[in-house]
Amino acid sequence: MAGQTEQVLNAILEDIEAGRLVPGAPLEESELVERHGVSRTPVREAFIQLEAIGLIKRLPRKGAVLFKPTLEEFLAILEVHARLEGQAAALAARRLSPAQARELEAAVAACEKHAAEKGDGDPAGYYQLNLRFHACVAEGSGNPFLVEMIKTNARKLMAYYRARYKYPGVIAQSAKEHREIAALILAHDREAAEAAMTAHVQFDQVTVMDLLAALG
Repeated sequence: MAGQTEQVLNAILEDIEAGRLVPGAPLEESELVERHGVSRTPVREAFIQLEAIGLIKRLPRKGAVLFKPTLEEFLAILEVHARLEGQAAALAARRLSPAQARELEAAVAACEKHAAEKGDGDPAGYYQLNLRFHACVAEGSGNPFLVEMIKTNARKLMAYYRARYKYPGVIAQSAKEHREIAALILAHDREAAEAAMTAHVQFDQVTVMDLLAALG
């Protein structure tokens, strides 16, 4: 039963990360039961775990919906998320191993290549490269608990970050900032790396309102 619960849970998380599930999207027990060939019990257990970390809201006798933040909730989550990402960058500046440094360089180069060759095209493709960059930094922190906290918060905002890359010039600016952050981490400049990453992850309130409106 535990294995079936994990199967359903991981499938839902993969759908969130791939953009197949968007904020407010319904999660039907019956559809998940049929899709994964399991009973309702592991589906409900997965829902309990997802609700506990704030990724879904269960509805009486109606299954569940993916978390959709209000403006106030978005800004509150973003404030915490930016601090966590900044802390990861600061720790990576102290702890990044040579192998991790090579992975970070590869992630930055991939973002730059995409920006140079595709410009504002293929924002969904760039978003996946962006995820890899942030994963490299988080993993470089050497703190698995911090990595999980970042993942949990990021999943609540992924649809909005993904939508942000559809705006003209944002991909190029993002790739440029990735290079700057990586340079600070590799130079072991902890304070500057933290400040740069925190600023990179933040949105101003007007942008947040635009993104909330864009996703309904």
